Amino acid sequence: MQETKQKSYKDILSYGLIVMAVTHSLAHAFQNMHTTLYPNLVTEFALTNQQVGLISSIPSLVSALLSIPMGLLSDKIGAKKMIILSILVASTGALIAGFAQNPFMLIIAVSLLYLNTTIYHPASYSFTTFLFEPRDRPKALGVQGAGGTLGMALGPISISILVGLLGFGWRQAYLAWIIPLALGIVSVWYIKYIPTSDDEDNTSKETGVSGASSIWSRSQVMFLTYNGLRTMAAYMTTTFLSLWLVNSRGMDVTRAGLIFGASSLMGIVASPWGGILASKYGEKRWTTITALVSYTSFALAFIIPGNIAFTIFYLGYGFFNLFSMAANSAITAKLSPSKQRGLGFALYFLPGSIMGAIGPMIAAYIADSIGLYSVFMASVGVFALGWAVFTFGVKVD
Repeated sequence: MQETKQKSYKDILSYGLIVMAVTHSLAHAFQNMHTTLYPNLVTEFALTNQQVGLISSIPSLVSALLSIPMGLLSDKIGAKKMIILSILVASTGALIAGFAQNPFMLIIAVSLLYLNTTIYHPASYSFTTFLFEPRDRPKALGVQGAGGTLGMALGPISISILVGLLGFGWRQAYLAWIIPLALGIVSVWYIKYIPTSDDEDNTSKETGVSGASSIWSRSQVMFLTYNGLRTMAAYMTTTFLSLWLVNSRGMDVTRAGLIFGASSLMGIVASPWGGILASKYGEKRWTTITALVSYTSFALAFIIPGNIAFTIFYLGYGFFNLFSMAANSAITAKLSPSKQRGLGFALYFLPGSIMGAIGPMIAAYIADSIGLYSVFMASVGVFALGWAVFTFGVKVD
């Protein structure tokens, strides 16, 4: 019985896991920065809705094209080299953004900043799953996920502080992240142990777990479809949400950035806590419940009038969405053979990159045709479809 007892967070914390959480923050710090800055960018560069959509779409398209190659490369050369490469790419993107003088330079910068996560995710997530047995993975992935959500929060918050409060230019907000990125490279360099295999290809005598035999199962395909739909709805929303809040709800960029940042910041609590509950109740059951609450909160944020109601329900949407993050990562590990774990996580993030390219352009078309508010109502429908695909189409042992 002692062998099958789940470990506590105190037992699973290690230098390697802490570094994965910290570098995950750095990888995601830039994800929502340009969307938060859209009101400033539209004014400075005289952007149209279609151009705004392109700035969001092209980086995701680049990530989609390179997602599978990065997953295969991660399985081949190991996590440490790939994570260092991802941070170097992010540093280059931040430097270009810091000196961008036109939309073309900005697209290149944001593309590199998105590519950074495409390189980072397969390596770091596969590294974490190999450190722990299946029963402890949701908790470990919860810690790593908390780092990512912290980064997604710190990016917009850095805009609010540096641009909104201290009066710096938006370019300086990007340049400020180069020093933390350099420290991230140093922290990864001192990781001494990179695991290369685990025991899931055969049924484990200790855990009774039988690993996936094929990367392309029916449940894997349905799970990828679910990820594509939910990320499509999320990208449709974030592309124009800042513009809608400023132009229709009377908010300023500082307040909008704080809402985006707070929505992600809650992941520091939601992701590890969700990992504990996913371990207790099962990954699929936990994801089904939390996704339903999250998407309902999203709909109410836009249906109920008033900025206070919007803030409360939008934060609720973000919290419950992050509540299932660890469960989703653990499902990916279960659906992927151990020798293809890097590829499995590359596939997990691939639908997000594809829909990140398609979603903003669809949103731009809807915004031009019937108005910005209709974009968010369309997102509600896509979220609902994604929930149905997951609930009725994905089977996890």
